[in-house]
Amino acid sequence: MSENVVHLHKPTDPPTADTAPTVLTVVPDAPPARPVPLWVRSGRVVKSAATHETTRATVRAAARHGLYTFNGGRIVARRAWDGRTGSRYERMIRAAEAAGNLEAAEEWEERLQRFRAARHHRRMDLLHSPAEAAKGLAVGAGMSIGVLVALGVVMAISTGQVSDVVTPLSATVDFIALLIRIVQVVWGPALSIGPFLALLALWSVGRKQHAAPNWALPANVRSGEGEPITPSIVVKALRDLGVPALARAIKEMGDAGASMLGPITIAGCGVEVDVTLPSGVSTNEVQAKRRKLAENLTRHEHEVFITIPQAARTVRLWVADSGALDEPIGPSPLVTDDTMTADYKAGKAPWGQDLRGDAAALSLYQRHLLITGLSNQGKTVALRSLALWLSLDKSVQFLMGDLKGAGDWAMFDGLATTLIQGPTDEHVIQVTEMVEGAVDEMNRRLQAPPGTVFPPLIVLVDEAQVAFMCPAKDADKRPYGGSKANSRYFMAVRKIHNQGRAVNVLMWQGTQDPTNENLPKLVREGAHTRASLALGTESQARMALGDKAVDGGAAPNLLRPGLDRGTLVVASDGISIPAGQSSITVRTHYIDDDAATAITDRAKALRDGVTTLHAIDRSAEHDPLADIAAIVGDAPRVRTKDVLARLAARNADAYGGWSFLDLKRVLDDADAGPYKSDGVMVVSRDRVARALANRDGEGSASAE
Repeated sequence: MSENVVHLHKPTDPPTADTAPTVLTVVPDAPPARPVPLWVRSGRVVKSAATHETTRATVRAAARHGLYTFNGGRIVARRAWDGRTGSRYERMIRAAEAAGNLEAAEEWEERLQRFRAARHHRRMDLLHSPAEAAKGLAVGAGMSIGVLVALGVVMAISTGQVSDVVTPLSATVDFIALLIRIVQVVWGPALSIGPFLALLALWSVGRKQHAAPNWALPANVRSGEGEPITPSIVVKALRDLGVPALARAIKEMGDAGASMLGPITIAGCGVEVDVTLPSGVSTNEVQAKRRKLAENLTRHEHEVFITIPQAARTVRLWVADSGALDEPIGPSPLVTDDTMTADYKAGKAPWGQDLRGDAAALSLYQRHLLITGLSNQGKTVALRSLALWLSLDKSVQFLMGDLKGAGDWAMFDGLATTLIQGPTDEHVIQVTEMVEGAVDEMNRRLQAPPGTVFPPLIVLVDEAQVAFMCPAKDADKRPYGGSKANSRYFMAVRKIHNQGRAVNVLMWQGTQDPTNENLPKLVREGAHTRASLALGTESQARMALGDKAVDGGAAPNLLRPGLDRGTLVVASDGISIPAGQSSITVRTHYIDDDAATAITDRAKALRDGVTTLHAIDRSAEHDPLADIAAIVGDAPRVRTKDVLARLAARNADAYGGWSFLDLKRVLDDADAGPYKSDGVMVVSRDRVARALANRDGEGSASAE
């Protein structure tokens, strides 16, 4: 017999997967969705239909064409009223008074008086015209009948038929009857079609004038892209500029507001117009609203330039075609013309194009140069393109310091007398001593006999802000950087600015992100040609170009960093600037490194050979004969004045005060004296090499 055991305690171990009971979960059905009311569904359908793009386009088209017709009628009525009355003259008088031009107001008043006198004369003539018209009609009819009868008599005599006397008269009567029948037939349809033709004419007038609200206009017109600049658009943009006095004056002028504008002329990739502002509105009020004015003209801010011409109370607007300034300009003539040469004194460097699309060329003759801007905006390329052009004049000498050291000026190796490349304090010291050597050469030239002609010497320092910010000091505790009276680089640049121009020793500098610390005021104001790429603030623009240029409309701070790379605002008397303006905007040509190397190769071919120094020899010991051999290089012969200049650049302390007699003494002692070739005194490479070899040979023999 089996027994069933009943456990009275609850098991604590959880059941395993095999022994766990199966749990069934019952999910109730979702309740049925509530039906959407009919009025909601109807509303959605109506809303969808009303907001559909086809519906919107249809409504816009209907409103547009209806308003074209209505406003076209208003325009035609206004034109007719202007033609019959003196309202046009009265508007012009009000416009001239609002603009403060009393002379123009008096002139328009005189025209109004003449118009009224002529109109009165015509109306008086109408009192006598009915009788004169009736008399003229009777006389004309009688003469016509007489002519016809006379013609009939001639016909009767010719044909012998008496009845032909009335033939011309009867033919005329029949022709008049035919015309009457034609009019009777056409009159009915003409009365029916005439109103539709009139409405079509009014619609055409309204369509040409875009006489409809902006929301109803077609998309291409409403967006404004490519919209031509017309007098009405310019006046409306000025009215909505937010200058109260200007808005009131334009409202008082009414339709005569366009009298403020000069002719709208095509200028390069845009248009240009002079605006004579009304009395009580200053030019700087318009300048300060450049962005709003550009948007009112459906342009971007960088596509509108405002300058101040010579005429009083006038601003000059240059408005670019939409997107035109984002298109690149063509290659430089230096790249496309392998035969181009340069003329330092009489020529101009092909730098780029101005906003009018004309070639922008810069004269470099006896002008110190400063180019500044934010980093990576094309400063080095813009500065280098000027040096590339000038290198094609074989009389020009270069002393170059690149304080970035990225190889941007490497192609001038073998062309520049000195080329220092690097960003360290040691490189700044080398560049400073190079500039000081140029000061010694300048002093030597200044002490030369009157009338002496010197070759151009360009002292070029790129990334000059590194020199001004250098903390290094020399053995006498004089700082190389800074802007104090004992700062070596600062004082050397100042000396060249003060007197170098007279003897063709010129200072060119390129700097970044100007401040009073990295570009001292006295240095930047010493440059004759000042150019700036995109900058961050107006205060920097004033540092770069000066207060006069900025007050006259120059605004490099409004250029777009990155997008307007290579675009410069230039203040200089060496470039053609429109009359009355203080600056010009130039879009420079881009010359890459390969093209620059090809140009310098052509420049080197024009010269006899230049040995480029890559460091300044600051040692006290020097060997004049060896130094002469080094600077002559591979050239068969070099002019004595060029030898003196190169020696001074190589070691200013040793050779800065040398004259031709000093050079001749050293060479004569070595039996390598200078001689005349083609009318100029030269130093022979072979003679110097032979003298140096003989001297070294004698030294070796004596040592043995």
